[in-house]
Amino acid sequence: MKILLVEDEQKLAQALTKGLSLEGYTVDTIADGKKALTRISLHRSDYDLIILDLMLPSMDGHEICKQAREMNITIPILVLTARNETDTKVQLLLSGADDYLVKPFSFAELVARIRALLRRPNESLPENLTFADLELNPAQRRVLRDGKEIPLTLKEFGLLEYFMRHPNQVVNREDLLNHLWDFNYAGFSNVVDVHVKNLRRKLGEGHGRDILETVRGIGYRLTE
Repeated sequence: MKILLVEDEQKLAQALTKGLSLEGYTVDTIADGKKALTRISLHRSDYDLIILDLMLPSMDGHEICKQAREMNITIPILVLTARNETDTKVQLLLSGADDYLVKPFSFAELVARIRALLRRPNESLPENLTFADLELNPAQRRVLRDGKEIPLTLKEFGLLEYFMRHPNQVVNREDLLNHLWDFNYAGFSNVVDVHVKNLRRKLGEGHGRDILETVRGIGYRLTE
C-alpha cells in the first residue's frame, strides 16, 4: 500500500514516515499544499490513501480535499487537524474527507484508522449489486445510476454498498457505525448523517427523486 503524507511539520512528517514504513507502507511526503494537489491530480492512480494535514502553506487541507473531489478523485483521505470543534469536523466531511484525526493522537490510533479505511475482505468480491436504476461494482468500486457513473468517496461507497445489501430495510445509525467504523470510534455523533447527506446529494444529482430516504428518529432506507 502506498500513502501520500501531506504534512509541513518536519519532525512529525519524519516520525510518521518512519513509523508507517515499519508497518509496511510506502510513504511519499509533501510539505506544501499546492504541490500536494498537483501531485494528487497527476498521480491519482499511484496512491491508496492520502494523509492530509489541515493547516498547510499555500493551500489548506480543506481546499485540497474539496478540489480533489471536484476532480472526481476518490482516493481515501484522512485529515489531521488540531481543531476539535464540531463545525470543523462537519466541514471536513462535507468537503469529501473520509475520516479525520485530532492532534495530538497516538500512532496506534492512526494505524487503526488507516487499516479501517484500506480494509477490503479477503474472500472473493461479489458480483455487481443492483437496485432500481443503481448498479454497484465492489471489485472496481464503481457506481452507476441510470448508466451514469457517480464518483464516491470510500465512506460514501461503503454506505451505499451496505444499503444495497439491505434494500427497502430501515438501517439505523448504530449499524452503519459498527459496519464502517469497525473500531472504537470516538468521533462526533452526527458523522453518519454528514456522510449520508453527501451520498444522497450525489445520488440525486440529475435525477428527479431521492432514492435514499430518512426515517425520522431511526435511520435510513434505500427505497424504489
